[in-house]
Amino acid sequence: MTSELVSTGLLIGASVLVGLAMSLFRRITIGPTTADRIVAANVIGTATVVVIALLSAALDEPGFLDVALVYALLNFLLSLGFARFSIGRGEVL
Repeated sequence: MTSELVSTGLLIGASVLVGLAMSLFRRITIGPTTADRIVAANVIGTATVVVIALLSAALDEPGFLDVALVYALLNFLLSLGFARFSIGRGEVL
């Protein structure tokens, strides 16, 4: 139902978000603190959810939104797990 121009814009936006998320991999690998790594991983997960939602709209596939929702929940649980692991090691966020 989306026009060709809107679909192209959504795909370009998704590719820009992928590029920005890729730049955060450096922060995950060399982040000076555990909190930096956790935040970078969470931002990458959130960007992934947005990219999946943009692809869903661009490709007119509403089933992708279910995948985005499940991925968002897993991203939230991953963040909680990282935070619990960090606190368990004595590092306070």
